[in-house]
Amino acid sequence: MTTATTTAAPASHRTPLPPSRLPKVGTTIFTVMSALAAERGAVNLGQGFPDFEGDPALVDAVGQAMREGLNQYPPMAGVPALREAVSRKIEALYGRHYDANTEITVTAGATQAIITCILAVVGPGDEVIVLEPNYDSYVPNIELAGGTVVRVALQAGTFRPDFDAIAAAITPRTRAILVNSPHNPSATIWRQADFDRLAEILRPTDALLISDEVYEHMVYDGEPHASASAHPELAARAFVVSSFGKTFHVTGWKIGTVAAPAPLTAEFRKVHQFNVFTVNTPMQHGLARYLANPAPYLELPAFYQRKRDLFRAGLASTRFRLLPSEGSYFQVVDYSAISSLPEGEFCQWLTTEIGVAAIPLSAFYDDGRNQGLARFCYAKKDETLQAALARLAKL
Repeated sequence: MTTATTTAAPASHRTPLPPSRLPKVGTTIFTVMSALAAERGAVNLGQGFPDFEGDPALVDAVGQAMREGLNQYPPMAGVPALREAVSRKIEALYGRHYDANTEITVTAGATQAIITCILAVVGPGDEVIVLEPNYDSYVPNIELAGGTVVRVALQAGTFRPDFDAIAAAITPRTRAILVNSPHNPSATIWRQADFDRLAEILRPTDALLISDEVYEHMVYDGEPHASASAHPELAARAFVVSSFGKTFHVTGWKIGTVAAPAPLTAEFRKVHQFNVFTVNTPMQHGLARYLANPAPYLELPAFYQRKRDLFRAGLASTRFRLLPSEGSYFQVVDYSAISSLPEGEFCQWLTTEIGVAAIPLSAFYDDGRNQGLARFCYAKKDETLQAALARLAKL
């Protein structure tokens, strides 16, 4: 008779574990809730991406670029034709001319754009102001750069900027402030007067602005998108981040742009060339051709406003209290008339028992505060929204 034995690995076969650069970071709430939704067969209104396809004409333009042999490395800063198309678009919409050669860079999505902005200008001892609730990549980006995160809360209930608190947070060590409009998760927007006030605060400082404008073409009810590009004083100190993935319903393509004055762009590209170097070539050529027609992005506000209105009308018969959805493709609801559960537990209950996945607002705060709020995404097919509403009608 033989006995199974276990042989211990030699002591040299160990995995050294260095100190974590991000010790507080785990699996994101978006991954957790999407996995739970899939497990329970829930309608996933949690993670912010469409469940419908982009324009076949855009896909065809990319395919044509591939067939033409445009499959090798493009210039580090991006295909010239795409940078020129972006320059024309920004000037037409916001009145500022960015030089395509020296002031516009094509990026591997907005997430890469933002971390590259931060790594380019933030170092140990520098402070960066973040307005909470905020998108989950901002804080880890700052920490990876060795910077210090300075959190300033948006006003409770309205999510409007608290400019007195922002001004009080400015110190000689402030390197930058991150602003996001239209805002994820609250779906509020900044207006021209807000940027005017921010300019007053930053005027006596050397602080930079990183303006996350990935939802720029999703602003509703006749409101214009207020871009930092359109504010000459702020544009002179701003990185402005945009996303083709969000605009054209192709989030998996991971392609965006950063527009900034030439000296800031030069610093940005020093980092960009070493963290991605460059971006998918045929997609860049396809997008350059597709941008010749402005209709797809000019018509986007009406496209998403109809979905917003459909979703809000369906929720009106529930006990949710609807917060305004001024922009983006999100809807925040107050569920305090339905449940007293903390936000994370409520969203898990909603997914498992009602069959609709949402994201707790607490996930966008460092302290995980509970305000009885959840975020839905309505960038979905009408039938998806109707299926979710039929389940939510139980509430």
